[in-house]
Amino acid sequence: MARMDLQAYLDRIGYAGAARPDLATLCALHRAHLLAIPYENLDVQLQRRVTTDPTHAYDKIVRRRRGGWCYEMNGLFGWALEQVGFRVMRMAGAAMREVRGDTTIGNHLVLRVELEGEPWIADVGFGDGSIDPFPLRQWERAIWGFPFRLQAMEGGWWRFHNHANGGAKSFDFQVQPADPALLAGRCEWLQSSPESGFVQTLVAQRFRAGTVLQLRGRIFREVSPSGFTERLLGSADELVSVLREDFTLDVPEVATLWPRVVTRHEQLLAEQAAKATADAQPA
Repeated sequence: MARMDLQAYLDRIGYAGAARPDLATLCALHRAHLLAIPYENLDVQLQRRVTTDPTHAYDKIVRRRRGGWCYEMNGLFGWALEQVGFRVMRMAGAAMREVRGDTTIGNHLVLRVELEGEPWIADVGFGDGSIDPFPLRQWERAIWGFPFRLQAMEGGWWRFHNHANGGAKSFDFQVQPADPALLAGRCEWLQSSPESGFVQTLVAQRFRAGTVLQLRGRIFREVSPSGFTERLLGSADELVSVLREDFTLDVPEVATLWPRVVTRHEQLLAEQAAKATADAQPA
């Protein structure tokens, strides 16, 4: 396992300034990370085990120049922030809790950063959310042109509302330290259960030049604040090429996943057609 070195991480994200535990540095690191490192679940698709250990994330993301999902992205980012001198709390997030309930708790990792007496939320692991960190207070604003909202809720919960074309519409969290065993258990379930969306569908996302690139199976989208364009990938070679050229992910072995990608796409089309038929039936 590679020794974790802060300078190597800073080089990986292209950060050349002084790194101090202040707001300017937090914002610059957050944005640099998201512009340099893609969100992706290729290891899950290839049935390679993923952990919540930041040393594993460092080896994968820094040394092997891959991306990762929330446990890896925020795990590594939290470590780097602590090396700079920030005070960081890891919290158990719950992506799509508003739809699926409390069974989602721990399916996302969120970072609370104490900064000059005010708490901030740092999250480089949601894939297509805010490119900037944000204060832990109720707000609604555009960030990079995309509309977001942070809502205070009952029971000490907070809800981050993603933009309309985001992959997940929201995540919830409570301001308390995460149980590492809970995160590890959810990480294991998300990469092994046939019911997990990460097992079912290949995903890659990254920020680039005022847009967010999204790959969901065969569908490649470029999302901007005004909407999105999309195209359907036609072959295993095109999948490998898009991942390499658009997401900086050189993983040629994903070509072996193409039959599953096509099958999943056809399954989703059939489910959408069945729903449309059901919705069209008179009450």
